[in-house]
Amino acid sequence: YIWCPGTQRVNWLGVEAAVITHLCFSPLSDGATVLGKRWKDTAETVIIGGGCVGVSVAYHLAKGGMKDVVLLEKTELTAGSTWHAAGLTTYYHPGINVKKVHYDSIKLYETLEAETGQAVGLHTPGSVRIAATAARVDEMRYQMTRTHWHVTEQYMIGPEKVLELFPLLDINKVLAGLYTPGDGHIDPYSLTMALAAGARMYGAQIYNPAPVTSLSPTADGKWDVQTPHGTIRANRIVNATGFWAREVGKMIGFDHPTIPVHHQYVVTATVPEVKALKKELAVIRDLEASYYLRQERDGLLFGPYEKMEKMKLQDSWVREGVPPGFGKELFESDLDRIMEHVEMAMEMVPVLKKADIINVVSGPITYTPDLLPMVGPHQGVRNYWAAVGFGYGVIHAGGIGKFLSDWIRNGEPPYDLIECDPNRYGRWADVPFMCAKARESYGFNNVVGYPKEERFAGRPTYRLSGVYELLNDKASMGFHAGWEQPHWFYKPGDDVGYKPSFRRTNWFGPVGRECKLVMEKVGVIDLTPFAKFIVKGKDSQKLLDRLFANNMPKVGLTNISHMLTPAGRVFAEVTITQLTPGEFLLITGSGSEGHDLRWIEDEAANGGYDVDISNITDDVGVLGIAGPNSRNVLQKLTDEDLSDGGFKFLHCKSIKLAGIPVRAIRISYTGELGWELYIDQKNMAAVYQAMMEAGQDQGIDNFGTYAMNSLRLEKGFRGWGAEMNCDTNPLEAGLDYFIKLNKPSDFIGKAALQEIKAKGLRRKLSYITLDTDDIDPEGNETVWYNGKVVGNTTSGAYSYSSQQSLAFAYLPLDLCSVGQKVEVELLGRKYPAMVIQEPLVLTEPTRTRLQKKAKSKA
Repeated sequence: YIWCPGTQRVNWLGVEAAVITHLCFSPLSDGATVLGKRWKDTAETVIIGGGCVGVSVAYHLAKGGMKDVVLLEKTELTAGSTWHAAGLTTYYHPGINVKKVHYDSIKLYETLEAETGQAVGLHTPGSVRIAATAARVDEMRYQMTRTHWHVTEQYMIGPEKVLELFPLLDINKVLAGLYTPGDGHIDPYSLTMALAAGARMYGAQIYNPAPVTSLSPTADGKWDVQTPHGTIRANRIVNATGFWAREVGKMIGFDHPTIPVHHQYVVTATVPEVKALKKELAVIRDLEASYYLRQERDGLLFGPYEKMEKMKLQDSWVREGVPPGFGKELFESDLDRIMEHVEMAMEMVPVLKKADIINVVSGPITYTPDLLPMVGPHQGVRNYWAAVGFGYGVIHAGGIGKFLSDWIRNGEPPYDLIECDPNRYGRWADVPFMCAKARESYGFNNVVGYPKEERFAGRPTYRLSGVYELLNDKASMGFHAGWEQPHWFYKPGDDVGYKPSFRRTNWFGPVGRECKLVMEKVGVIDLTPFAKFIVKGKDSQKLLDRLFANNMPKVGLTNISHMLTPAGRVFAEVTITQLTPGEFLLITGSGSEGHDLRWIEDEAANGGYDVDISNITDDVGVLGIAGPNSRNVLQKLTDEDLSDGGFKFLHCKSIKLAGIPVRAIRISYTGELGWELYIDQKNMAAVYQAMMEAGQDQGIDNFGTYAMNSLRLEKGFRGWGAEMNCDTNPLEAGLDYFIKLNKPSDFIGKAALQEIKAKGLRRKLSYITLDTDDIDPEGNETVWYNGKVVGNTTSGAYSYSSQQSLAFAYLPLDLCSVGQKVEVELLGRKYPAMVIQEPLVLTEPTRTRLQKKAKSKA
């Protein structure tokens, strides 16, 4: 190969310099297409893409014992985003379980050289995230309380310690730092080659150049992977192709929402002050100025994230495809775009003012709309796995390789990572949305990360409920799987708009007003984002009995059921109604739509069940009505008997409201008297307006999801994704009532759950109240006892009924007794908390039952 650098003359602070703008590698002869090894016609797994992520998947699968692992790279290993990456490694991540990915990556990188004999160039001087504002200090305290119950070391430090770790700073600008020992950087090329050496060592085959030309699914769920060298029949394929992800996805009809972003970093010549240092500088991240800075030999490497109006997308690749020959090339650099960040960096690190630039790198980094990768099996086809969309591929590579390998080999994820599920996007994530969100995410890389965060670029999508236009101007909207859903509603005199905070903010009072509405009168809520599936056919009940741990409801009845993993963990919570014999309506959360649908479809296909599964989420709107006056409102609009005897709790009926067909289920996620109404989207506004008119004399009004969350916590209702997920089993989550271990069907996870029950639990979900001031728990905060970390909260809110903070928390069995006192850390302070009997407020059905029982005794 001939190395062909491209250069550009630039002016850096008045000094002319030649910088490398692109590198290309040209084949010397046609012999470059010769593989030099025997071609395999079959494979257990074919991984497409030879960047650090794809090679890590191959390494982990082969090391885990999988015999036939093949990796196909279109040109050469590292071509794409890997070779030009800055190579930062950090344990830090705001996502609870993404921290595990980072942890596994660094722990692997620390041992990889000894294992494979290949140097990886790992440096671990630690890193410091700099706080220069009060809000940033609060953010660091917020992240500390979410880290204490994890294995990763992390510390808040003062300016003096920050200066010790990076003595070239103007420390007068620093209030505090978030210090992570063990962070640093690695050489991406060397890392990839070491992973490749390990993959080969354990038996994987790596072919390059071997571009994939087409993908064809077979009737039995396998894939024919076609290349110029021949076809491989694979049991599964893994798309790990970086900025070629869309091209590979389109081979099977997918438009993966990924887009390349131009990311620039600058490397300086030797800086005398750096060369004079006795030890390597910690990596710093100046969050207000939005850049990272690390030592590169005796110089510095500086990488900024431009604001959304300045940063550049390579959107032509989305419209027209990636240029066929693009691999180890770079984009033209544009120093003007980053000069604002350069100037701020010079103020923070004055030695930069005299530093000479020797290199500017501007290369493509792939972004998804929310900046998280797409990792796991994809809904809609069998045995197609995604490992794409990595904005930070180097730090993710090791951990994601392990995560996917464990999932592929064991049949379930090793821990919950639904925030990276490739099925979190649907058709609503179109190109305009994707471009708007990628621009926003890049520009927001280092903004303060608040709880209940909302980002507004690209909204709304086409996913609008039938009442959106009626509610939009009255409410603060939240984004849920493409939908706009009211979080809370405005009244005259309210402080309106989105005003995030780590403490109680402008929504606190209005949410209390909405809770009181539902408890005392009647409220209406838009629940359209619920995902809705119909499962019917000859084997429908047989399939659902295999999938769910609860018994299936009889015709006209509804229940709550859980899908478990083979290891007995909670994969999903679903509300199931049998509409007609063999026809079931399944309702799950908005964020679980593709996640749950894929699991159901895979079991149906793998088990050969004769069923029809359809996703009706977009077609059907949902209104919830709840409160003591809800029956009076609905009764005005229908001839159906809605009394306790005529329409019992957890029953479903097809009725007419104001002459409009509605499927009504007597259930309410607030725990109060209520119904869910399933309506054709085109009729949703008419039903809503009829209810609001009929309820004028009943005090009817709107309420949002913040109020619903507070009310469900008061009633002790667990939430999937918080109290239960793939990190928990249903017994420790207190879901025993819904788990029928004696049902005849051998449901998935049954044997594992019987074993867990026999061995006994080590922790349980507890219900706690907190003595706080202007702050409430959100979930994932650290729980302390006698100065030691003993657990974590899962969700929390303010209880307006009891005027105190409330949370669920996982605690060791010896700390679960009612009356047990613990402490919950919030923003750096430990607040007194106590385990109480649940629920704090009895549900309406329970209250009604107790009242009837009391009357009968009287």
